[in-house]
This record gives sequence, structure tokens and C-alpha cells, in this order.
Amino acid sequence: MSRAAADVIASRIKEDPRCVLGLATGSTPIGLYAELVNDCNAGEISFGEVSTYNLDEYRGLAGDHEQSYRHFMQKHLFDLVDVDPAATHVPDGANDDAEAACWDYEQSIFEAGGIDLQLLGLGHNGHIGFNEPSDEFPVNTHLVKLHERTIEANSRLFDHIDEVPREAYTMGVGTIMHAAEILVVASGSDKAQIVYDAFFGPVTPQVPASILQLHPNVTVIVDEEAGALCV
Repeated sequence: MSRAAADVIASRIKEDPRCVLGLATGSTPIGLYAELVNDCNAGEISFGEVSTYNLDEYRGLAGDHEQSYRHFMQKHLFDLVDVDPAATHVPDGANDDAEAACWDYEQSIFEAGGIDLQLLGLGHNGHIGFNEPSDEFPVNTHLVKLHERTIEANSRLFDHIDEVPREAYTMGVGTIMHAAEILVVASGSDKAQIVYDAFFGPVTPQVPASILQLHPNVTVIVDEEAGALCV
């Protein structure tokens, strides 16, 4: 799965060395990033002119915090490839002014010309980025209060569940849907039901990822366990 997904991203970089990538965090993309690092070290691709925009960041965590998504990206990709640090973007979790933080990030994406290829993981409740199930699809980068299931799922990365931030800044569904191409990765039997619901169920903001059914260029790559209900 990781190699297949890495091939999609590597092909985009080869096709357009100055492309804008939207990136994701979580356990599923780690193998994918390792494959891209290997490709870069082998001279098969270069991130030298690539720009990146991450989906989200915990509100209240500075970029040097061990559990911040900025730190995750530095550890698993940015510090290991030839990307220009100034071309890597993650929402500013340390900015307590939610309106300013979200506006600045949305404008930065707009000024870059939008996302060429957006990588997405898939939450157990169907969230993409930190767009949680709700009564409507949020459009732009915004502040979100995390659902308890999301907090519980992410608590494995913290010493105690009480340390998990309750809020985050995230690209909106509209921002994600404006990407020219979207790549979704999911793995594990615990994702089988939500993979089915997202891509074979009704389009509803109660399953945020279901909106991807309406995008003209989406690739979904899953392992056998995550895809078990789709065969």
C-alpha cells in the first residue's frame, strides 16, 4: 500500500517538479513517507522545488512540541529529503488567534495556486483532516473541536489522554475538494467499515470523507483488511 501510494506522489513530482503537495499525518502515511525518502536518497525524485501544505495542526502546540504535526513531518519527511524548509507549511498551532491563524493559512494556499495533489488519511468516524462529522461540510480552514473518538484514537501518541489537545486548526472540506487530485490511504481491519461507508454509502457531512465521491480525480489505496467490505 505504502509503495503504491508513494508511486502516485513520486509520479506527480516527476511530472511537475514545482508541484504543491497537500500532506497528512497519522500512522498510515509513515510507510509512504519512508518510501519517498528512499526515492529521494536514490536520486529518483527531488523535493527541491516542491511546496507542501499540511492538513492540520493541534491548537496550542508549538512546532517544536514532540506531538505537534510539524514535528511529525520533520521527523518522517522534511528533515530526510532535500525540501526547502521555507516551502513546508503547517498551520500555526502556537497562534491562539484562531481567526488569524486560519485566514493566514487559507490565503497561503490560495497564493500558492492551490493544492495539486492532496494526501488524505481516513479517521474511524470518517474525518478527513480534522473535519469531524457534523451537520454541514465546513468550507475553509477553521478551528474545530475534536470528537472524543478522535481524542481517544490520538491518545496513543501521548503519555495520557488528558494531554491530547481538544482543538485543532484544519483545512476545510472546500479547501480539500479544490485540490486537483486527491490520494486517500487507509489500512487495517478497524478501517474496513468506514472505508465502505465513505466510498459506497450516501454523501453526508456525518461521514465527511463521503464528499470525496463528488471529486473528479480521487485515488483510494487500501490494504486487504481495510478493503475487506468493498469486494
